[in-house]
Amino acid sequence: MPVTDVAIDKIKDMIISGELAPGDRLPKEAELAQRLGLSRSSLREAVKALCLIRVLDVRQGDGTYVTSLEPNLLLDAMTFVVDFHRDDTVLDFLAVRRILEPAATAMAALHMRDEDVAELGAMLGELEESPTVEALVANDLQFHRKIADGSGNPVLCSLLESLSGPTARARIWRGLTQEGAVARTREQHAAIYDAIAAREPELARSWATVHVAGVEQWLRSTLVEDAAAGDDAEPAAS
Repeated sequence: MPVTDVAIDKIKDMIISGELAPGDRLPKEAELAQRLGLSRSSLREAVKALCLIRVLDVRQGDGTYVTSLEPNLLLDAMTFVVDFHRDDTVLDFLAVRRILEPAATAMAALHMRDEDVAELGAMLGELEESPTVEALVANDLQFHRKIADGSGNPVLCSLLESLSGPTARARIWRGLTQEGAVARTREQHAAIYDAIAAREPELARSWATVHVAGVEQWLRSTLVEDAAAGDDAEPAAS
């Protein structure tokens, strides 16, 4: 195993064992390297890697600390990875979202506070009659983020947030190319809100499934059509 990986594992073990707790300051570099039997260079590389995934935080002039290790912080690194998707893998992300988002919506119907339900309903009226696609997508992201937060599960909320990059792009493509997408999105958002406001978790789950599956179905058919068009074009190009 590369020495940097060994160093990462040793620091990880210190955190998992409780020797280092969230918010704790790591010993000085020379002391920690000696204690763990590592070179200072490998320890330094391990610290850099753990900073990238938000496990550690280097504060200039103060030292290196364990972060809060909250789910939204740790899963933020997943968003970075997700942004490197290829167009065809958007379907994989949408499939995951189709599993998670209906569950979060059903949980929100049970756990969302009344004042948050009211704010969710207010979002429905914030869009202009003929919004731009960008405004629609921003409102859509805000709407679903509010629901995920209302689920009461911060890990689920963070996972859904990390999937927003590719699925947001899919919504933009859909809004640009599919006739009636804006009206359909409005209707489905209203149905999801009504189910949550009525405290009907299974109805909320069903509408959320319909909403995500609609985007997925459109994108799947679009990719198939694009592939077919590409096949047809190849003989002419040759």
